[in-house]
Amino acid sequence: MVRDGYFYGLALAAVAGMAWALAGWPGAIVPLLLAAFFLWFFRDPERAIPGGPGQIVSPADGRVTEVTRLLTPAGEQQRVSIFLSVFDVHVNRSPVAGVVREVRYRKGEYLNALNPDSAVRNEQNLAVVDCDEGYQVQFVQIAGLLARRIVFAKRVGDRLRRGERVGLIKFGSRTDLLLPGHAEVMVKVGDRVRGGASIVAQVSAAEAEPPPGKELAELRV
Repeated sequence: MVRDGYFYGLALAAVAGMAWALAGWPGAIVPLLLAAFFLWFFRDPERAIPGGPGQIVSPADGRVTEVTRLLTPAGEQQRVSIFLSVFDVHVNRSPVAGVVREVRYRKGEYLNALNPDSAVRNEQNLAVVDCDEGYQVQFVQIAGLLARRIVFAKRVGDRLRRGERVGLIKFGSRTDLLLPGHAEVMVKVGDRVRGGASIVAQVSAAEAEPPPGKELAELRV
């Protein structure tokens, strides 16, 4: 479980105890239910991480809401958008093994994460990873209507393992994964994915390219 779950859960359990002392069990029901919700919401289950070459895993749990191609100054990319409801695990994981080349946080609005404008206007954190296999992947944590805090625990220069925990977004939110144009996307709109466990795309060794320049990292923020 994420540490925040213990913080919220124990605090609300204490409130329930005081309410019970003052008003009996009826007064303790609501804070007890909220404590149980927070303990459940901040769950952090173990995952079996795929180990095949060229596999890119989902950075988040949720439902795929968009799979599209983008034309950028650095060439063609593909974007896979994943919507996280309050019922999904909100721990984010690295989609590839590699080195963090850039991290950039930007303040913004809190539009519904299902709104396409949220990818541009909402609070977000961009992470750029130079994959060990010779290409670059970006993923963006995007705050949603209820989300009020994005957590990213890694720094530039840190080495990541595929599927490694890297942060979380509190409550409803969205995570975008930006892939090389030559990657074979393995999911479609409507699919459910699990962070660190679901294979989102495949890049063959013959198609791997050196990581592009900084202009690619500046696409989203």
